[in-house]
Amino acid sequence: MTSQQKVLTSTCTILITASCLVGCASSDKAAPAPTSWQPAPEAIAHPHDLPPVGKWMFDAQYEPAHWLGELYRARPLREPINVIILDSAAGSAEEARKRLRQNFAAAGYLVREGHSTGYHGYIDGVVYGQIPDGREQAFSNEPFETGNNHGRMFGPHPYQNGWLFIGAFSRERMDLLEKMKHYYVSFNQARDDLWQRLDARTDYKIRAFLDLDNAPIGDPAFTGGDHDGVAVLLTSSKP
Repeated sequence: MTSQQKVLTSTCTILITASCLVGCASSDKAAPAPTSWQPAPEAIAHPHDLPPVGKWMFDAQYEPAHWLGELYRARPLREPINVIILDSAAGSAEEARKRLRQNFAAAGYLVREGHSTGYHGYIDGVVYGQIPDGREQAFSNEPFETGNNHGRMFGPHPYQNGWLFIGAFSRERMDLLEKMKHYYVSFNQARDDLWQRLDARTDYKIRAFLDLDNAPIGDPAFTGGDHDGVAVLLTSSKP
């Protein structure tokens, strides 16, 4: 083999390896949940007049999601469910998903890239993958390079002639000069901005604030940051 051939061979090997690192790395989409999997009883909330829901968003290993591995006051930071939507205007699950995307876009929460994915939500015995479900996608009010509110929704779950979604939203700040670029700011700020925009600009209207008992105050093992244990419920009725 000539020196030129060796260089070409080495270059090809490097390119193939690099391609595999990008394309063959572990996918953001997790495998389906085991049919027997259920959250621990203490991880399930029982909101008034709604089916049981997971208190937190679950990661690819079906553990309560830990916000990008960040510690908040020296404890792991769990991502709470803080938004619930019951859409009674949609006639099917497909229409409910379509309306969800349309209403979020109208509220300024577009499907944007630059966010972690592969999460799950639990509603009354069923595990749902996240919406949006594209690689590195989430609903966000700004590009990921800036400070933004972002999150994922889970569902739709059939309930009382409507379709139920649950979601987890947070606010982050960015520092592109740091190795760790994403920094947690607030769960409550993102929740409140989202529901206020939806209520003002769409037919999702504020209905109630629900206690999900997912603000682990004083727990030595983990924290919910500034989350107050409350999820906002928005509903949409048929005309």
